[in-house]
Amino acid sequence: MGGGRETPGLSAGGRPFSSAPPSPLSSSLPWPSALSGTPTVAVIERALERQRLANSLLLHGGNLATLATVAHAIADRLLNDPRRPSQPFPPKTHPDFFALRPAGKSRQITAEATRDLISRIQVSPQVSHRKAAVVYEADRMNVAAANIFLKTLEEPPASTTIILLTTRPYALLPTIRSRCLHFRFTDEGHEALADSEPATRELWQGTLKDYLAWLGQLADGVAERRAVAAQIMAVYGLVTRFNAVLSAASDQVWKQQKEKLPEELDDDEVEAIQTGIANGLRMKLFAEIEHATRDFGLQRLAAEGGAPESSRRALAAAVAELEHDTGLLRLNLNEAAVFEHFLLSSLRIWAKRA
Repeated sequence: MGGGRETPGLSAGGRPFSSAPPSPLSSSLPWPSALSGTPTVAVIERALERQRLANSLLLHGGNLATLATVAHAIADRLLNDPRRPSQPFPPKTHPDFFALRPAGKSRQITAEATRDLISRIQVSPQVSHRKAAVVYEADRMNVAAANIFLKTLEEPPASTTIILLTTRPYALLPTIRSRCLHFRFTDEGHEALADSEPATRELWQGTLKDYLAWLGQLADGVAERRAVAAQIMAVYGLVTRFNAVLSAASDQVWKQQKEKLPEELDDDEVEAIQTGIANGLRMKLFAEIEHATRDFGLQRLAAEGGAPESSRRALAAAVAELEHDTGLLRLNLNEAAVFEHFLLSSLRIWAKRA
């Protein structure tokens, strides 16, 4: 757990829901097997049993499927509490369960959809004594939606628990994060290149090696037209290999994750998870490119002894360009176009140095 309010058991206003004694919720939807019995789940279970869970929760980690399963397990325990007799329903079909997720080609959570959710959770529970609302991929809220939602977190509806899911918690407004109780669920294998086949990892290591060799040639200076043309052709070779690595790794990791998905996920959730795998992998690849670029630049500066100002400027500009282009990935721009843009920018940056 980290960030936000770390004291489980309090409502958004800091008030306990109830002082009722704990009671086991043995018939509830099971937790993901990898998380059952972990300290984080134990904290959530204890707060649920004591009816002291916060009104607003932020669940974050690398695996959207895991986060969704945890959210559904929490909703099940809230809505089908055996201590309060009511008609039991699976959480996603429960009359007092509400969902908000990205939609459309841009995969955004819009202001209109956010207002609709807020209007629906304002009413009294129909079957249970509580309501539960899950916001899938909460980081996909546009600015207007986030500001509207913030007001609901400041004054949450009575008897309602709002659960936000995200693989990118720091893409949320700081004011939204600060009003939620945070739970982090680690599942690093989900988006790590290590989950892919050895051949794919070998291809990626070879791509990084060739990228550094290309960068070294740029840093040595490119003057002849023929050499410049060769460097440009090398850009498109690197882009092609980058695409091959991303496609192969995404397919392999998806095959592994698909077998672990809970059966009750609908098509939208499955699509979101598959998209999340690809997004996580491409961010992982760009992070490794950034580390390789920094290491190359620092080694180059050390080898040059006096560290010419032009080299320092080139390194700073290259890293800044990479950070900018990584930001473009978060806008769902095509990764091949983004990587091509970075390489061509690098060509200009290091050529100016020479």
